[in-house]
Amino acid sequence: MTSAGHRVAWFQCGAGVAGDMVLAALIDAGADQFAVMDAIGALGVADWALTFEEVQRCGVRARWANVVVHAHNNGHDHTHRPAREVLALIAAADLAPRVRDRALAVYRALATVEGGIHGMDPDDVELHEVGALDSIIDVVGVCAALESLGIDDLAYSPIAVGHGSVTTQHGVMPNPVPAVSRLLEQAGAPVVGLDTTMEVSTPTGVALMTVLGSAAGAMPPMTVTATGFGAGTKDVPQRPNVVQVVIGEVAGASPDGDDPGQAAFEVAVNVDDVTGEVLAHTVERLLTVGAFDAWVTPIVMKKGRPAHTVHALCDAAHHGVVVDTLLAETGSMGVRSTTVRRWPQRRDEVTIDVDGHPIRVKVAGHRTKLEFDDAKRAAEALGVPVREVLARAEQAARD
Repeated sequence: MTSAGHRVAWFQCGAGVAGDMVLAALIDAGADQFAVMDAIGALGVADWALTFEEVQRCGVRARWANVVVHAHNNGHDHTHRPAREVLALIAAADLAPRVRDRALAVYRALATVEGGIHGMDPDDVELHEVGALDSIIDVVGVCAALESLGIDDLAYSPIAVGHGSVTTQHGVMPNPVPAVSRLLEQAGAPVVGLDTTMEVSTPTGVALMTVLGSAAGAMPPMTVTATGFGAGTKDVPQRPNVVQVVIGEVAGASPDGDDPGQAAFEVAVNVDDVTGEVLAHTVERLLTVGAFDAWVTPIVMKKGRPAHTVHALCDAAHHGVVVDTLLAETGSMGVRSTTVRRWPQRRDEVTIDVDGHPIRVKVAGHRTKLEFDDAKRAAEALGVPVREVLARAEQAARD
């Protein structure tokens, strides 16, 4: 999954998984509470409190994350928010790049799943329980805790689900709720059924696992450095209502000692009857639903017909929705998928000021890359060529 020296967190979800349980498990394993609080504070919302308490769950000592939210915060009803509002809130926060990217990925997946269930555009869908402030705190808090611990990869065991029905903002729903079932389906995640009518796995918890997780199943080879237990609110008999996290340095590497990278999928279709406008829209949609990258290459098909291949690179959690998007947008009669390895470079994001206009800059060990759209807007506002703004921003970044 990763090379030696990279850190992995494996979550035992045999009793279920929820956002607050994951957060508490990471804190119990040694994540910096102050870093987590700072990240949540960066959202700019008020009237919340978060404490971590030691509790017992069926004889197991664990940490419990107690999120307290005022009934109304800045005039918002905490039972639901439009997906675009949640995404904008996270995108605008002063978060470390990987914290922001992970949190946005989780909420984009939730919005896509809820939109598909309700037949709506993902941006317009109302996020009920998962759009409440306590769920946003859980997601951002988990991503900040992962960053605090230096976690590069996340893996998880088979996820437990109950049966019967549960009561939600939409009324009585089957257990597991549709969002959980869809997330599990898209990730191809392994599950285990428990003989309980409790909602042991929530959409937030399952999204954290399936979106951020790069592998599912048994604990990967590693040298264990820390463990933690995160408690659910209820103390049920006969099984500890906890999520366990095991953190370690990955023991395995490729035979020649090189970094084996991260597993990913390259999904592609060939099309000879799609306009350039549709191709451009398809690439945009693929990026929106969670693809790492998407691109189009010209090809020649049988009988010498000019055509295009539309490609998308994604992880296992987004494989299903990427395939569906490719088929729906291009109208192709088939799709192919190949397992590949990827080596994303660690980068930081800084903001450079050019005459009062912010330009985002990604800084990696081997290069500095400017956000062109930011430079374009600055150039239009200043009435100068965009190349001048780029040159000034690059010089400021070097300085």
